[in-house]
Amino acid sequence: MGTDRVREEVLGLGRPGTPGRLERALWLAVALALVGDVVTTLLGLHLGLVESNPVARGAIEVAGPVAMVAMKAGAIGVGLACRPLLPAPYAPIVPACLAGPWLCATAYNLSVLVVVI
Repeated sequence: MGTDRVREEVLGLGRPGTPGRLERALWLAVALALVGDVVTTLLGLHLGLVESNPVARGAIEVAGPVAMVAMKAGAIGVGLACRPLLPAPYAPIVPACLAGPWLCATAYNLSVLVVVI
């Protein structure tokens, strides 16, 4: 089994310089987590709940829901800027580090919404 085949089929990594299956799946998780977090946060705010993150709360008070999307876009921008700095096998850590906290936030928001609704 050649090195490229191991990278692509076993590890889910692409050829150097290209995203593999694993990284693409993680970027999809980022997109789903972003939408989940924003939607559940907006629903909670609509129901009278308060954002627990003080930075996000302040931004939302000033700029509304656009602030949430702007903060998330900024985080993705930082991730995309840092990705080329990593060796290829470690590139999937960028979307993993973005998706993880946002998926946790979505799950937490859903648990709070279940209690409130």
